[in-house]
Amino acid sequence: MRRRDFISLLAVAATSPLAARAQGLRQTRRIGVLTSSDEADPEAQSLVTAFREELGKLGWTEGHNIEIDIRWSKADVELMKRSTQELVARRPDLILTSSTLATGVMLQQTRTIPIVFLLVADPVVVATSRASRSPAATPPASHRS
Repeated sequence: MRRRDFISLLAVAATSPLAARAQGLRQTRRIGVLTSSDEADPEAQSLVTAFREELGKLGWTEGHNIEIDIRWSKADVELMKRSTQELVARRPDLILTSSTLATGVMLQQTRTIPIVFLLVADPVVVATSRASRSPAATPPASHRS
């Protein structure tokens, strides 16, 4: 799968819950993004740019009907935990994570906000290891191609 195709697929997966919840509403939606990358990483910046472009193609424009709140953690667990708390406190409509570590940390913080994740080594293990601590918890949704 080409990188652009993957980003397009990710944008569709990320906005599907928004579209379902936003039917008939003219409200700004919020996506929280937790990445384990460094903001200075050119490849990470390229992926964020592609994500924004694909959202734009689907009619989601920053400053108009969507707000994207990105937290860069540089694979620092303590920074990731603080960033996770900040994102959850802002009550986004959905959260996008981009690593096994970021997804695991986010699942420790919330089970009520939909989480779309990518670059996760084993989503079943991540979800069930957290769910075993809270039997009522629901594992996050992921898109499989």
